[in-house]
This record gives sequence, C-alpha cells and structure tokens, in this order.
Amino acid sequence: MLGQDGGLSLTIAQIVQRLKGSGLHAQLERQARLSLHNPEIKLESLKEDIKEFLKTSGWEKKLQNAVYSELSVFPLPCHPSAPPEHTKESLAYMRKAQGNWEKRILKSLNSMCTELGIPLAQKRSINEQKELLSKWNEMGTDEPDLSLFRPVYAPKDFLEVLMNLRNPNYENTEQPSFRNHLGLIQVPLKVKDIPELKEYFNELDLNTGQLDIDDSAHVPPELFENEHVRIGQKVLMEQDSAAAQQYVRQGCPNLLRAELWALILNVSSQPEDVLYYEQLKSNVIQHDLLVDNLIYKDVKLTASNDDYYFVFEDYLYQVLLCFSRDTSVLEHFAYNSATPPKSYVRGVIPFHGFSMYVAPLCFLYNEPSKLYQMFREIYVRYFFRLHSISSHPSGIVSLCLLFETLLQTHLPQLFYHLREIGAQPLRISFKWMVRAFSGYLATDQLLLLWDRVLGYNSLEILAVLAAAVFAFRAVNLMEVTSLAAAEAVLADLSTLKVMPLLQIFLFATGT
Repeated sequence: MLGQDGGLSLTIAQIVQRLKGSGLHAQLERQARLSLHNPEIKLESLKEDIKEFLKTSGWEKKLQNAVYSELSVFPLPCHPSAPPEHTKESLAYMRKAQGNWEKRILKSLNSMCTELGIPLAQKRSINEQKELLSKWNEMGTDEPDLSLFRPVYAPKDFLEVLMNLRNPNYENTEQPSFRNHLGLIQVPLKVKDIPELKEYFNELDLNTGQLDIDDSAHVPPELFENEHVRIGQKVLMEQDSAAAQQYVRQGCPNLLRAELWALILNVSSQPEDVLYYEQLKSNVIQHDLLVDNLIYKDVKLTASNDDYYFVFEDYLYQVLLCFSRDTSVLEHFAYNSATPPKSYVRGVIPFHGFSMYVAPLCFLYNEPSKLYQMFREIYVRYFFRLHSISSHPSGIVSLCLLFETLLQTHLPQLFYHLREIGAQPLRISFKWMVRAFSGYLATDQLLLLWDRVLGYNSLEILAVLAAAVFAFRAVNLMEVTSLAAAEAVLADLSTLKVMPLLQIFLFATGT
C-alpha cells in the first residue's frame, strides 16, 4: 500500500499530467500571457499578481472544477510497482471473465459480418455521403431493412455470464457467511448494509427536504422548492462543481437541471467542442460501420416505441453514430475493466437498450454538440460500469449482489418465496439496473433518480431502488406462483415515485 503522503503526491502528479494535455491548460497559459499587459501586474511580484488575476477573473474556479472532475472520474493511483491492469480491475478472475465476455461479443459481431457478407467498416460512396448529409436531421424517417441484423447481446445474456462468475480461491473453502447468500450472484464482494447505506445517503433521510416529496422536513413543499431554487441559482452563479454535486442530492429543479449537471460534469460548450462534434459527424458521413446498423436497430426496438422518447429519434441517431467514432472515449478504458476491440470497431459495442442511456438527456439538451458532450461524460463516468464485469462498488456485479443481499436480509420471506417458485428477483430487476431504470420510470422520476447518481457519484442507488420496488409490491408478490406472474406485478413502474420509495425503504422500515 502507498503511504498517505506518497499517494497524494502521485495523485497530484497524475492530475497535473492529464491537465497538461487539456484545452484548459492552453487557455490558462494564454490568459497568463495576456495578463502581463495589465498595469496591475508588477515584475517584482509577478507570480503572486498573476495568481490573483487568474483568481479574480474566474480561471482559478475553472481549474478547481477541472481538478475536482479528474478526482471524481479517475481511480486513486495504485502502488508504482503494481501492474497497469490493476488500475482497470484488481481481481484477476474478474479480468479473465471480462476478457472471455469480450471475445464472445466480438465472435458474435464477426459471425454476423460473415453471415450477411458485409464488412465491419467501409467508405461510403460520394452519392451515399450526400444522401446521408441531406437527411442528417431526419434520419428517423429512413426505414432501412434491418431484419437480418440482431442485437449483439441483450441484458439477459449478460446476466447468465454474471451468474456463472466464481472466485477460484473460494471454490474449495468454506465461507459460512457467504455460503448463506442464496441469490444468483455467487462472488464474495463487500457491499454496503442498510446502516452503511443510511450513512452514505444521509441527505435522503426523512428530516431533510427533497424535491417531489409533499410532506418532508415539516416544511410546506412550495416553501422548500422556492428556497431550493434560490440556492440552486446561487450555486450556478458561483460555478462550483463540488457545491453543485452536493446540491443535487436533494433533487434538481427542472429549470436548473441542465446547467447544474453540466457544471457537475465540468462540461462547457467551447467552440472547439462544437468543432470536435462536427468532425465526428464528418466521420459518420464518410464511413459506414456495421455498428451503425446495430444502433439503428436498437433505437427502432427501444426508444422509437417509447411514449416519452420516440420524438427524439433523430437526436439519438446523431449522438450514437458520433459516439461510435469518438476516439476520446477510448481514454475511459484506462479505468474500465473492459478493453476496446482492436479493429475498425474500436469503441463501445452497443447492446439491446443502449440508446436508452441517451434518450432522457434529450429532455434537457436540444443543441446536438452539448447533448453529445453530456452523454459522453455521463457514460465514461457511470454507465460503462453497467455492462462491464468488475469488482467496483458501482459495477453491475456489486449492484446485483447489493440488491440480492438487501432483499434476502430485509425481506427474507419474499426472497425465499420468489426463489422457491423459480422467480429469482434478480431475473426481474437486472434489466432495470443495466439501463439505470431508463424506459421503466416516468421521465420526471428518472431524472430525479439520476440527480442522485450524479450527486453521490455512485450507481448504488439503482440497487437500493430496485429493492425498494420489490418491498413496495411485496404483498402482491407474495401471492404469485410463477416467474411470469411476478413479472406481471412489476411490469409497469411508470406510476412510481422514486423519492418516497427510497426514503421508506432506507429510513422508515425499521431496518
């Protein structure tokens, strides 16, 4: 293990190194040079005067936000002598399982190419380029024949892989505490219990005001909302990422959410960001990838059939087609247990439901390059963890284990009943968690849930909500006698209110 001082020094060195290659570094240098023409800058106190100038002109705050963003995204450095793969995933059996899963996905992709007789990538003809450019803003009206294309995998395929995960060190030894776990996930990872969750999510308790709760904190909801909006406006004025992250733990007012999320994720639409988006678009126009068809297919199967999201079909194509060409996305593989394919498909291979990560953001951002930036940043911070195998607390394996542990510990009768009738709860909740509940909750409720994902910088809230849904429908679920009947009870989550469910489950059930 690294000592505290050594760890801090290494962290600082890594952040400095990463920021040196950023646009912010160039802007800071430019501003510092310009400040030399300022009569208030004196040669004898040059360093301090430039620091003061950067502070008063707002650049210090931008630097603070960039550092905070780096700390939020990148893992703490390992020991200098630790192999680089430990940054990606410290457990060897998890790395091996992820590697095998990637081989399966690539095999499926290659066999589709062979069956259909089409390449992974090819240059579009001049006529095809002109045609695509002319309908860029109305791609949803196009009806290509996608009948031969199939999603590379669906969440249920991924669940089967996770169910077969085993730690070889535990196979031949008795671990009584873990052997009592009767869920589908059979790997011994540390997950939070209810007391730890209460402490972690302490701002969600019954005495703290929350948006969308009528009777919390003994304050009339309209008074709380007015004051909350006032504070939110102040946070935006201050342009402080850390303050914004703390603020959204109590929920975001709809009018401020787009700006607050962008502040938390340190996304600001600079001219170079718009230019970068246009370059990606140009790449889409010039090259046809097999992945494009998978994106079309996914949007048609999911968002296009959703009452909330079908109107955003064109935006979804634009964002996802650009995303598939974005080499900057490859940077997140430094801390992702996954490894990018070494082929024309160098990024993320979409699965059934992938487009639902983007759809809710269309309610907040209508400028394509800003929408794109926000999706990319949310994906490389959070959503990639929902479809890669790792031991991270926000990874899908830990979320599944947390969900099952919460149910088995606090709703044992329900857990055993569903298990006995062949309706393991995870078989139902897995698809909710993999899609971060997108497409299952009403959009206003989904955005309130995602407020907390950003606010706590964690996906664990997804597992807690999944358990809370089962607790809420427990009486009906105790009466079912099959998996199909259990799925029917939980088929429609669109009327649920997220915050009351979470509060009752965590703070009002006597657990």
